[in-house]
Amino acid sequence: MKRTDVKYCPYCGSELEMKYAEGRERKVCKECRSIYYINPLPAATSLVLNDKNQLLLGRRGVEPAKGQWCLPGGFVEIDESMETAALRELKEETGLIGKPLSFVGCTYQSSNFYGGVIIFGYSVEIIQGEMKAGDDMEDLKYYDFDSLPPVAFDAHIYLINQLKLQLMCDS
Repeated sequence: MKRTDVKYCPYCGSELEMKYAEGRERKVCKECRSIYYINPLPAATSLVLNDKNQLLLGRRGVEPAKGQWCLPGGFVEIDESMETAALRELKEETGLIGKPLSFVGCTYQSSNFYGGVIIFGYSVEIIQGEMKAGDDMEDLKYYDFDSLPPVAFDAHIYLINQLKLQLMCDS
């Protein structure tokens, strides 16, 4: 079930109805009058370069975008910072342990699966581990920036372009 399909108030269990509240149409509880906010989910991703300045991408083994290439990343847990989530997802999906070098950027992407997602990207240096596809990934590969495969998510394309700009400014 999508978060947008919720029919009952998470506070009192009464039915939600669409009403104009706080400047827009929203789901509002018929009994306790609480607004059911549908906020975007936070996600974090790692942008990893090898010693040849190639970017690490993974081929997704699950939906959304199964079989397509993307950056390693995923959703932020309730007790994590964005950086911590990016590093945890990197380890889960690639077997690699990294340390953040810099903040690359933040962007929003609409999702049929999740409604909306806000993605935070971090440039990450690998400090240990053996690269092996895991969790959501079925394959991993480093690519030259000028020969990247099609990337599944617009947000990831945006972050890759932000990293390229940072690299150009640093050189």
